[in-house]
Amino acid sequence: MNRIRFHTLVLLTMSCVIGSQAMAGFQPPRTADGKADFSGVWQVLNTANDSLEAHNGRAAQVMREGPVVPVPAKELVSLGAVGAIPPGLGVVEGGEIPYKAEALAKREENRANWITADPEVRCFLPGIPRATYMPFPFQIVQNEDVLLFSYAYAGAVRNVALADPGPPPIDSWMGQSWARWEGDTLVIETTGQNDQSWFDRSGNYHSDQLKVTERFTHTSEHTLQYTATMEDPAVFTRPWTISMPLYRRVDADEQMLIFNCVEYVEEMMYGHLRKNPVE
Repeated sequence: MNRIRFHTLVLLTMSCVIGSQAMAGFQPPRTADGKADFSGVWQVLNTANDSLEAHNGRAAQVMREGPVVPVPAKELVSLGAVGAIPPGLGVVEGGEIPYKAEALAKREENRANWITADPEVRCFLPGIPRATYMPFPFQIVQNEDVLLFSYAYAGAVRNVALADPGPPPIDSWMGQSWARWEGDTLVIETTGQNDQSWFDRSGNYHSDQLKVTERFTHTSEHTLQYTATMEDPAVFTRPWTISMPLYRRVDADEQMLIFNCVEYVEEMMYGHLRKNPVE
């Protein structure tokens, strides 16, 4: 077992033990109907958006052959340390995503073409679960009648149904979500996502058959334990799960600001259509 995988398993085990101890004694805030209240602004503190699996640090997301060792792709050289990838212990239970052989080849193709292929680069909606662990906050608004998720990235939102609405009428970037309860754990099932979103910047992907089952559980006043289980028989050999803590933003003047990335990518996507394109 390599060192990164060993450390990943140790941290996941510690997280489960500590989370279980915290959950046993903590009474969460509640809405008027007695349900656990998850309202607030939340954010992750990990590198899952770079890669869900354990990964070493490197100079860029895409490398090429250099005179001695690999060097960043030419499009990324000028970013320097800003474009570097920090190491991460991974959030996948068991360590690796269980791809089918042909699907793994597609993941490697995605990874090699990240600069142009990742939908995040073009500010497309992130899908579920990626919206949760992007490096931006998101807000949950909840009462006895409403459960709404609003994301800083790209102004993404999802209005979570409080009863099973049946099959989604069409596929979409964020899919169709509905909630149920297991004690004080909020369980959200999402289906009907298109096959265009990725799980991370490392090319991990899914088909339009993806079903995501998320679980949110209070572990303290300012932390949640979050898990998401992915089922997609077209891409994976079995269901698999990611797990991580979420942290409440507690600044006195805390508010969620919007990252208007649609405007930020206009030059990249449409600048070549100008009568006189900018160099």
